[in-house]
Amino acid sequence: MTNVAKEGRSREGRPQALSTPVLHTLALLALCSAYIQGPLVKIFDFGGALAEMDHFGLHPAPVFAVGVIVFELSMSALILAGVFRWAAALALALFTLLATSIAFRFWELPLGMERSMAMNGFFEHLGLVGAFVLVAFYDLGDRLTARRSVR
Repeated sequence: MTNVAKEGRSREGRPQALSTPVLHTLALLALCSAYIQGPLVKIFDFGGALAEMDHFGLHPAPVFAVGVIVFELSMSALILAGVFRWAAALALALFTLLATSIAFRFWELPLGMERSMAMNGFFEHLGLVGAFVLVAFYDLGDRLTARRSVR
């Protein structure tokens, strides 16, 4: 038994309790939940999706609405399936950063509750960006470790 196993850690140095496949999948599902729920709402209320695109000045609204639906669902599926997870995570990080800068422009609002709410939304989404970057970082690290152990 190695020192790593004695300490209750995986080969990558993560605690074994955090390395279970079920917990890993649930965490990824939680991270992607808004990117699954949002497109489903847009599909079942396409008129609302068009109104949202119009509200943010994204024209032609039908093209942007369909693009967002397809993009969010497909990137979430890739992350959950582990197929090009790093690339899908970086794509959702960039998408979230761009969408957040469009939707939560708190710096343009006067002081007050609306500004505070927009600021909170901005920084919450910035946290999602960071989480997706970490998913990409760890996925690439796991792939490099797997390649080295094959050699």
